[in-house]
Amino acid sequence: MKLILDLHLHSKASFDGRMGIEEIAALAKARGLDGVAICDHDVVYTGPTEVDGVLILPGVEFSTEYGHLLALFLSREISYTTWEETTEAVHAQGGVTVLAHPFQKSRPASALLPLVPHLDGVEVWNSRANRKNPQANAQAAAFACQTGLVPTAGSDAHLPQEVGGGTLTLETDARSLAAIRSAILAGQGTPAGREGPSLCVARSQYTKLKKTHASLPRYLKWAAFAARCAWEDGRRRTE
Repeated sequence: MKLILDLHLHSKASFDGRMGIEEIAALAKARGLDGVAICDHDVVYTGPTEVDGVLILPGVEFSTEYGHLLALFLSREISYTTWEETTEAVHAQGGVTVLAHPFQKSRPASALLPLVPHLDGVEVWNSRANRKNPQANAQAAAFACQTGLVPTAGSDAHLPQEVGGGTLTLETDARSLAAIRSAILAGQGTPAGREGPSLCVARSQYTKLKKTHASLPRYLKWAAFAARCAWEDGRRRTE
């Protein structure tokens, strides 16, 4: 059976997220998705694994010294310590480790090669990744081919309009988390997606400012960032 999944979304449990799980499920269902992975910043999702007919994959996005690490199919909470200890703990739970948007900031692929033994996959499509580096997703896809890591894809949605912006289409034996996990690890997915508006990044940063009770100078800095994001969106529309 064919399943369409968005493997990287943020709920309001993230410091820059706004959406509840029910809202995410409703948006996913309306956009033809069969499942989503909740990957909040440093917070493991422990809620229901199906909402309104949409499968919910439990995950987390860890901030590490090497960039962002997605951990999918976790069965219990875990905190990030070191790269090696954390990836071992994820695998001990039967989880899947994925390097998220590895080239969002430009860097040589060689710098990431030491991480490969601890990884199962790499995110080859992220709807936000190309904003800073227009070749970010293409470089991630090339890195997956170079290393043999399985490809994944996600929207990195923080806002409703972003849900479904990055997807992995899988052929699975069953409509279950176990079957999805097996299909992902077998490299049976087809990634696809569209670039999200830069203003969505600015809006999620605004959410972060509100949640952290930021100072006025930080809001002023954000205003300049939002103006740049609006300019980027306008430029893309005219290209």
